[in-house]
Amino acid sequence: MFDGNVRTLQRVAAKVQRVLVVDPNPAMARLLAEHMRPLGAVDMFSAPTAEKGYAMACALDPQLIFVEHAQAGVDGLAFTRKIRRGDLTCREAPIIMCATDATADVIFGARDAGVHEFMRKPFNIKDLERRLEAVTLKPRDWVEGVGYVGPDRRRFNSADYRGPRKRKADAAATPAARLSQALRIVKSAAAALDSDPAQARRALAAQAEELRRVGEAVKDSRLIQAAAALTTCTQAVLAGSGGRADLIKRIDAVMGFMAADDKGRAA
Repeated sequence: MFDGNVRTLQRVAAKVQRVLVVDPNPAMARLLAEHMRPLGAVDMFSAPTAEKGYAMACALDPQLIFVEHAQAGVDGLAFTRKIRRGDLTCREAPIIMCATDATADVIFGARDAGVHEFMRKPFNIKDLERRLEAVTLKPRDWVEGVGYVGPDRRRFNSADYRGPRKRKADAAATPAARLSQALRIVKSAAAALDSDPAQARRALAAQAEELRRVGEAVKDSRLIQAAAALTTCTQAVLAGSGGRADLIKRIDAVMGFMAADDKGRAA
């Protein structure tokens, strides 16, 4: 496994010591446990339904989750979205979705639900190895939005689909592109303060931090200050000590940095 590279094996093993398998077929958990034996002392837990899987995720805080795409008792897409949009410690844990079908719709549906990797059944040890290396050694940026929560979809690169819709990893985003994306998410979060307040506030907190980093990259003190004010206000609101009016004011301040063409697209 891992071409005999002991250091690589150790790095992967350190990040997958608690693994949850959500699949109605108990043979799936046994197969994964057998394939992952070279990693050493990995604690494997299995659940036959999504409901039990979520309860186990709450209790165990897994470092890696395998979930079936769609079988009796398991809707992998709904399960993934529930994990991503909840308050569990493991909400950002890598999720590898498994399915017997590998059509474009299935794979990109998995991507849009927030999974890290997709693996077609039946799989072999090399298929698993590639997924484990991807989720442990090649981390992807986390996107905390309202419509989408999960790893950066622009770097999704499933090995199971090679059709015309396959996307290559994008080059590192420029500060201008990062600013534009962060501000679009801020705008969508502001619009969701009533309909999805918990996720809207998480999105605002994450994008305030991203705006601060962009401000530091381009040495824009005004943007840094506006982002810091939004962070402070959002944290106060999350803690229950901040007011909505002040939050809207801070949101309006950072939205002033949106370029005219982006304002048109975001309207």
